[in-house]
Amino acid sequence: MRRIGIYILLLIGLIGFGYPFVWMISASLKPELEIGSLALWSANFSLKNYELVINRIPVFRALLNSTIVSVSVTISVIFFGSMVGFALAKMRFVGKEILFVVILFTMMIPFQITMIPQYILMVWLGLTDTYLGLIAPYAMTALSIVLFRQFFMSIPQALIDAARVDGCSDLRILFKIVWPLSRPVIITVGILTFMTVWNDVLWPIIIIRERSMMTMPQLVALFVTGGEAEGQLGAMLASATLLALPVIIGYSFFQRYFIDSMATTGLKG
Repeated sequence: MRRIGIYILLLIGLIGFGYPFVWMISASLKPELEIGSLALWSANFSLKNYELVINRIPVFRALLNSTIVSVSVTISVIFFGSMVGFALAKMRFVGKEILFVVILFTMMIPFQITMIPQYILMVWLGLTDTYLGLIAPYAMTALSIVLFRQFFMSIPQALIDAARVDGCSDLRILFKIVWPLSRPVIITVGILTFMTVWNDVLWPIIIIRERSMMTMPQLVALFVTGGEAEGQLGAMLASATLLALPVIIGYSFFQRYFIDSMATTGLKG
């Protein structure tokens, strides 16, 4: 009976969280007059709403821009975050603990506070309307440093010392020895970073003006609020589906790794 109760609760949670997404996809295929219904099936399914979205905004270019930015930021965050995390976990230098406290403190500062200084810096460097202007502010995050540092703390120091005795440099130890042991935290940081950057709207709206450089969330936001959708709910839902679909598909493939990573990546030490 206890197991049956757990399954019932899980089923209720599945319906509660999954139904809105399924309804959004279903409604994006319905005619405008049928969208008000909560039913998932319609005899008049069509791709007209998607055709409208694709004809009015450069969807494929925006998807390419979002992919380039998200993948680049994810690689950068994993690379630099692991280097800093390794230094804080396994290297000895003056002020290490103070530096870690400062990094933790930066996590409490909202992005809106640093947004204007970052924009002024991007303008001064001439990075507006460029991929680098979208990537640079997210190239390293405090969360990734903390996660890497805490995971590396669990790796035996004797393994690191043995590698140093064999003549390995710190970078070689990190990439040849520590990285292969750190798949859980690497996958966790990678998925969280990719999803965060993919869904970001505020910074691209500030830094990008050229339509050909806009990311998918930015383009969808302008499509919905800028009048291009002409108030058609079906077109709005179709654009939202195109935005969410790559993340849903990617998560469905990496779901097992993500759950395993979150279960094994602890904040130890």
